[in-house]
Amino acid sequence: MNNAIAVAGIHTGIGKTIASAVLAEAMGWDYWKPVQAGLEERDAHTVRDLITNGGARVHPEAVALTAPMSPHAAAAIDGIEIDHTKFTWPVTDKPLLVETAGGLLSPMSETATMADFIQYYKMPVILVVQHYLGSINHTLLTLEVLKSRKIPLLGIVVNGAEHTSSETFIQQYHPMRVLTAIPQFAKPDHESVVTCASAIRQPLSLILQHA
Repeated sequence: MNNAIAVAGIHTGIGKTIASAVLAEAMGWDYWKPVQAGLEERDAHTVRDLITNGGARVHPEAVALTAPMSPHAAAAIDGIEIDHTKFTWPVTDKPLLVETAGGLLSPMSETATMADFIQYYKMPVILVVQHYLGSINHTLLTLEVLKSRKIPLLGIVVNGAEHTSSETFIQQYHPMRVLTAIPQFAKPDHESVVTCASAIRQPLSLILQHA
């Protein structure tokens, strides 16, 4: 998909959805999460409420599963077969942020990982990282997967507090483009996302022009 950009993460629960909302707000992009597992808290609804004109820019999931667990397991419970090669994609003339679930090698289905999905549609990746004990390992492993599969990396987004020693080590081992940093919001809401997006819009646009 020529106008699609995958938002991937080094682990689960590190803020891909909030990062997606800020990026979409900053750049005027649309958003899509193709597979949603768990219906009580839907990431598409979160992004819809956080960004400007979210009702028109956030697209319905291709697959919505009942249980909040790994998509392949949730699909088995619901009796649904997920085939990422047959997804009907949103129609939009804007760049489309496509949020994956879990980490890069987390299952999307019984036979495919998130990396398989990204690779099949030839999407470049924005990688969301967060610093915690073990995050250097998770980041470098993810970068190795991207490199081995020849998946283009547009850059990384640091979600939450910066950690100089971790970032220095990662950059020395695997130099990469840092697109932006997003603070840990005390309470993510539309106002805080708009404020953050306004602050990063110009520098992010300049970086992406040369990506």
